[in-house]
Amino acid sequence: MTSLDFGPLVLGGNTFGWTSDREESFAVLDAFVDAGGRSIDTADVYSAWVSGNSGGESETIIGEWLASRGRRDDVVVATKVFSLAARPGLSPGNVRAAVEDSLRRLQTDRIDLYYAHRDDTDVPQEDYVGVFDELVAAGKIREAGASNFTADRLRSAVELARDTGRTAFTVAQDQLSLVERGYQSALGPTVEDLGLVQLPYSALASGFLTGKYRPGTTVDSVRAGGAGRYLEDPANVALLETLDEVAAGHGVGVAAVALAWLRQQPTVAAPIASARTVEQLPALVESFDLALTDEEVSSLGR
Repeated sequence: MTSLDFGPLVLGGNTFGWTSDREESFAVLDAFVDAGGRSIDTADVYSAWVSGNSGGESETIIGEWLASRGRRDDVVVATKVFSLAARPGLSPGNVRAAVEDSLRRLQTDRIDLYYAHRDDTDVPQEDYVGVFDELVAAGKIREAGASNFTADRLRSAVELARDTGRTAFTVAQDQLSLVERGYQSALGPTVEDLGLVQLPYSALASGFLTGKYRPGTTVDSVRAGGAGRYLEDPANVALLETLDEVAAGHGVGVAAVALAWLRQQPTVAAPIASARTVEQLPALVESFDLALTDEEVSSLGR
């Protein structure tokens, strides 16, 4: 079980150093924490895909914000290891080097939640279970998480740790949203059985669940291609109509309903969502205290 309090929403840091420059990122972080948010998610690889970047840009911005604002004790900070080209995989030596890099960029002495960004089948589970336990014992991380693991591999990693008296994964991070529900059958029962919590990514399906993507509309966004494809399924178009009805009943936006639905799903502690600008943040913040009725949850599809 996790001892971390993530609050109602985890702020995704994937936009920092990509679609949000340092100044805008600082403004988003300020507004998020001032509104009551208390957890931030990033990864060492963010945002290596941008021309001129090499990875670590998001962590660096978050670290500079933490240092300049003095807010380290006010937020739960999560980052990940595996996917950065310069620090690939989950070998113990790589994980030890990667965590030092992340601690330096984040300008902190500990990482609250350190994920394996995905499974590494080239490394014995005994090895990476051992190094995450080592980092917890050293106080460099508080808890460890697993992202994008299969149910069988997640179970074997957790049971191996528990059977050998070492720190086990406490949190899973996987794709889940109103339009991507594979997690519910493929992984959810295992997460629940193991006593882990889920912090789902792509909670708004690349922006589709913000409501701005509609038949016949064109959206100017770097994510428009990914989000727009959901309109090809008539069921998703019908879902937008239901979302509109539920949102109108609460006087909130569509995004808030989509995030509240996620938070009310089994195993989910809080969804992850990002804001490129301060202007986008209120749509997320209004989900903080939104509770849907059982009937509304049912209408959106359990």
